Amino acid sequence: HQWLKSNLGVVPESGWSVDPFGHGSTVPHLLKAAGISGTIIQRIHYAWKQWFAKKQYGDFVWIQPWDRIGAYDILTHNQPFDIYNIKHSCGPHPHVCLNFDFRKIRGEFTEYSVRAVDITPNNVKQMAELLLEQYSRTGSLFPHNVVLIPLGDDFRYDQQVEWDQQYTNYKILVDYINSRKDEYNAELVFGTAKDYFKEIEKRSEKYPTLSGDFFVYSDIFSEGRPAYWSGYFTTRPYLKILDRELEGNLRSAEILYTIALNAARQSGNDIKLYETYFEKLVKARRNLGLFQHHDAITGTSKSFVMKDYALKLFESISDMSSLQSFAIQSLAGSQSAKFNSIYVLPESDRDSYEKLPKKIPIIINGRESRSVVLFNSLAQPRQEIVSVRVNMHRVRVLDFNMNPVPYQIAPVMNATSITHDTYILLFSADLKPLTIVTYYIEPIDKLPIEALSTIYCNRCGKDTLFPIKPMQSSDIQLENHRLKLRFDAQTGFLKRVTKKVSGKVMQCAIQFAAYTSAQFHSGAYLFMPDPNLGDQEKDIFESYTPLQKIYIVSGRLTSKLTVDYGKILTHSVTIFHEDGPQADGIYLTNVVDFDSPPKNRETEMFMRIQTDILNGDPPEFYTDLNGHQMMKRRKIERIGVEGNYYPITTMAYIEDNAHRLTLVVNHAQGATSYQPGWLEVMLDRRTLYDDSRGMGEGVLDSRKTILKHWLLLEDISPDNDRDHYSRPSLFANHISNTLNYPINIFIIDGDIKIKPEVKLLTHSFPCDIHLLNLRTNHDQKLAHFPVSSALMVLHRQGYSCSVSNDITLKHCPLTDRFNSATQFFQLNNINLTRTTITGTRNKKSLEDGFEGINPMPMEIETYNIQFQ
Repeated sequence: HQWLKSNLGVVPESGWSVDPFGHGSTVPHLLKAAGISGTIIQRIHYAWKQWFAKKQYGDFVWIQPWDRIGAYDILTHNQPFDIYNIKHSCGPHPHVCLNFDFRKIRGEFTEYSVRAVDITPNNVKQMAELLLEQYSRTGSLFPHNVVLIPLGDDFRYDQQVEWDQQYTNYKILVDYINSRKDEYNAELVFGTAKDYFKEIEKRSEKYPTLSGDFFVYSDIFSEGRPAYWSGYFTTRPYLKILDRELEGNLRSAEILYTIALNAARQSGNDIKLYETYFEKLVKARRNLGLFQHHDAITGTSKSFVMKDYALKLFESISDMSSLQSFAIQSLAGSQSAKFNSIYVLPESDRDSYEKLPKKIPIIINGRESRSVVLFNSLAQPRQEIVSVRVNMHRVRVLDFNMNPVPYQIAPVMNATSITHDTYILLFSADLKPLTIVTYYIEPIDKLPIEALSTIYCNRCGKDTLFPIKPMQSSDIQLENHRLKLRFDAQTGFLKRVTKKVSGKVMQCAIQFAAYTSAQFHSGAYLFMPDPNLGDQEKDIFESYTPLQKIYIVSGRLTSKLTVDYGKILTHSVTIFHEDGPQADGIYLTNVVDFDSPPKNRETEMFMRIQTDILNGDPPEFYTDLNGHQMMKRRKIERIGVEGNYYPITTMAYIEDNAHRLTLVVNHAQGATSYQPGWLEVMLDRRTLYDDSRGMGEGVLDSRKTILKHWLLLEDISPDNDRDHYSRPSLFANHISNTLNYPINIFIIDGDIKIKPEVKLLTHSFPCDIHLLNLRTNHDQKLAHFPVSSALMVLHRQGYSCSVSNDITLKHCPLTDRFNSATQFFQLNNINLTRTTITGTRNKKSLEDGFEGINPMPMEIETYNIQFQ
């Protein structure tokens, strides 16, 4: 929208979303918030299409269940036919519509170029009447007399001659019909979506309203039986995670850059370097934006195209990491240090987009301490365990005031060996909102015994440093002051959890298995288990059991159980011993590697959690939409598991009257609750064959992928009124934010001293207001030139007051409004103006600054901040 405004002087007024496979209800909210008044959708379940046609509900007002005042209602038009190409959209008869696609390119042979003939005075009457019949049949599906007919397809108008062919032929038809209005009772005009909405609003004042969304999409036209498009929710998880990494790094870079740039301007410093970095920032925005395309983030492009996307993401992740280094250095660096060299270095590195990030060991020599710089990009405080690599174990950790903090030394190990050239150093960090803070790693002569981890392992032999103890042969237990976890000693998987405060025991069995794909019917887009196998699931561990290896690393900060099933899966469960939000959750990581094809072919691997939660029969469950709102789902037996898989991007949960099990995720994947008490998520998919939806190949390029989840067992208090729409707890929202926007960790090269703590925000935002972005604007004439204003985008993350209210978040205010003294860094002289969500139109100026901000729950608002 910003690009359109500055390059073409256009602010869009209509939405056009005809190719995404299914539609969530967040996008209509975003469109309306951006000042768009009407939107057009296309790909929805064929049964919805039939129902809309029967009821003549093709134009409806889409409403948000959380919006009490109707601020985000948007007029929506559903294209009535299966697909948007000319063959399927001039009317109900494709064989007729083919005559009206006039593209003819030398050397191209298609079904329309063979069929269509140019319109001439000899055939114009016959062709006009043929076309009008299709248009009038389409019109019969609506209560008014206006029809919107699209004229195009994928990869069209790429040659000058096609413009002329389509326009010239249609112009003859249009003129012929319009000159005989009395005879045909019809008028044809070339127009836009905006023209369509203007015409229908002249004819109707009231429209049916719809709340909810259009997942899962299913088509039926390719072979006469339903095909559910629920595979792409999970396809190519490696790249879905890479996308989130760029998103998190771009957001941190935007916030740091905006504050550093304006601080430099106010100090009268030279900003030439900032201008150079701004070009990289703009490029990163574009690379991330490009990947949101419906054949990119979905994983539904050919392998070489996906690689091109990945290279762009990777380049921008590197650029944003170095931009963060530069901004931190300019905000926290000492004046004496040389400005032309970068000495704030990221603590992890990636060789290429195909490789997982590696932590760079911090080298500690002699008596010199090393500085680790942490940036909390959230506008609330956070209390977390930070993990870095060090080359020696005899160290301790000090905070920015030089006070010792709790820490733990853990081994770098796998199931059979421990390495001693590097160690994992875990320490407890208490971070203020939007703060850059330094922690110090200091060499010491003797490591206190309580800082050392104990290893429980049956195949590890002895170790010179870490105490090694044998595993129990019965069930294994891990516990902290809040939770007690019990694991199966054979499989190494969680069985049940006890909440210590209440003494409640919950069945919580984790299981891994796979669906065998139906060949040619499961692919990048579609998901369909092999119907010949019934409910039989594939045992993915068949060739690994009983060779799995289980070991535990336990210390004062964390206890972590790992079970290793060879290449296919390494599953870890971590609990935390320090006070703070992390102690109430269970942190899961799964390293999944399908190895090279044809191994694990036709495999759709999932993680299932089986609980004793009574979530109904048929089961009900909740999935998020774009991390913005939750949607209730109910299993429908007759459409199979593929029709009951839904997209999740941040979390899913199941609940009964007393308990909720929430699974928080760090990337987009598919999820379902197919039996009472179950919650499962798809981890990775490999299908050998194409599913005939346009990609032209199977999905065979899976890579070793690390998937991160938090498992939260939440209590629901009975006394509160139940919400009229479901929301996560404040605790779940906080955990989700920390997972999506991890602490940015840097190492100071050498012994350069920087400011120990730099607060970029004077007061925490209210607990439920998430700072989505603080994004420097570009000059209206010079797109790569930054100006002294920025867009601050806020999301009030709605939460339920009756879930997890036994868990308190320290230091962040549970108030509606901002503290009146809130300001960014030393930038106290600002003007705030509320704008549309994409910043293209001003709404109103805020006289009382931050105090005037008060979005309703779920609402996203944008403010233009002019720094003086």
